Amino acid sequence: MESDIEKLVDLAVLGEKKALENLVACVQDRVYKLALRMLAHPEDAEDAAQEILIKVITHLSSFRKESAFMTWVYRISANHLLTTRKRRAELIEINFEQCQEQIDKGYADKWHPSVSEAEQRLIVKELRLNCLQALLQCLDRDLRIAYALGEIFEVKSNEGAYILDITPEAFRQRLSRARKPIRKFMQKNCGLINSENPCHCTRFAPSAVKTGWIKPEKLIFANHERKDQADDFDESYLHELNELNRISTLFRSHLDYAAPETFIGSIKEMLDSGKFKLLQ
Repeated sequence: MESDIEKLVDLAVLGEKKALENLVACVQDRVYKLALRMLAHPEDAEDAAQEILIKVITHLSSFRKESAFMTWVYRISANHLLTTRKRRAELIEINFEQCQEQIDKGYADKWHPSVSEAEQRLIVKELRLNCLQALLQCLDRDLRIAYALGEIFEVKSNEGAYILDITPEAFRQRLSRARKPIRKFMQKNCGLINSENPCHCTRFAPSAVKTGWIKPEKLIFANHERKDQADDFDESYLHELNELNRISTLFRSHLDYAAPETFIGSIKEMLDSGKFKLLQ
């Protein structure tokens, strides 16, 4: 796979437009998924991913094959996502203390009779995915990108070091610092980590709808387009893992998101425009 990508790189640098289109198609979903985990909103992720792909295209001739191509793309992505302006989720400035306060309030609401069982399941899934994303937003950008790369995308420390332009030891330390507050919060609160914990998605969901945290008519994650349409999250599987592995598995349980069709269309228009130096 990687050798095929490098062939596409060589052809794209020589000016072969079809090779460039195929190359972009190979990386656009992963760029979008990283942007989504960092920025937490599909529209913001689309904008950032398009900006990143423009940088990838216009800097393609500078790729020296010092790393795998996707690692190089992640390096460009990380630099952009660490320096871009604050987007809507970050402007809220959520933190672990606020999340704790929400849980401590408890929940006494029940489902409205008009909400079907199928809708309930979808809302519960949205709450789980939304909650995990909210916890990521509690980390500052440096820790969030380290957690996303190391824990969710499972890059090795040498790769992470190259992507973030730090030493492998610094990457491991940054990842460790990111893991600690998330683990502490989830070990204390999350019912999926320990059934004795106070916060359970199925119990909390009606309150999340009532307070407007979850909007059933506008689900961000549960209805998001994905590459594999099957929902492969199996809660029972968590019980086979130790507590720490349950946490990392939960954060990797986000669906295999695909870049939205509107985004893919805009990228194709960009490639067809001929306004980028590489394509002229």
